[in-house]
Amino acid sequence: MKTYDLKNKTVAILAADGFEQSELLSPRDALTNAGAESAIVSLDNGHITGYDSGNEQPNERVKVDVTVDHAKADDFDALVIPGGLKSPDTLRGNDRVQKFVRKFFADGKPVAAICHGPWVLINAGVLDGRKVTSYHSIKQDLINAGARWTDEPVVCDQALVTSRNPGDLDRFNEKLLEEIEEGKHAGQTV
Repeated sequence: MKTYDLKNKTVAILAADGFEQSELLSPRDALTNAGAESAIVSLDNGHITGYDSGNEQPNERVKVDVTVDHAKADDFDALVIPGGLKSPDTLRGNDRVQKFVRKFFADGKPVAAICHGPWVLINAGVLDGRKVTSYHSIKQDLINAGARWTDEPVVCDQALVTSRNPGDLDRFNEKLLEEIEEGKHAGQTV
């Protein structure tokens, strides 16, 4: 993996209870190793609980740094949306979440979503004409939202990075770091 210098970069990780823990922890660790700061953004204060792939029992608890009510996209250089079934499903129906996500696109900032994470992007209305990938079961949802879906480990359309599942995390993290290092992209708009 290439070495990235992301000092002075801050990344929002948007998640709720039921996140796929590897899809939150692995990107967060990659960001930290590259010198970036990250903040867990969620619906409520306290902690959120993740799940390990294939295990229905709750596992990792992660402290929420800021609620979406108080988070400002202007304070972040990029956004990461982990998957899991419950977290993206909970987040996608929230108007504040949709507004928060749209602001990253409007400002040309990198956004990365993995597994079921692109569900949040559907409801934010930012996928029309964009090339993406995801967990196979939400393929039709993404196509119905106007996205061009493909079955690849990682897809980058301007500064929108998407991946399919935890098995793609190494490539997902690499592309995420690259896009953050590159900064804003003119083609990353709503």
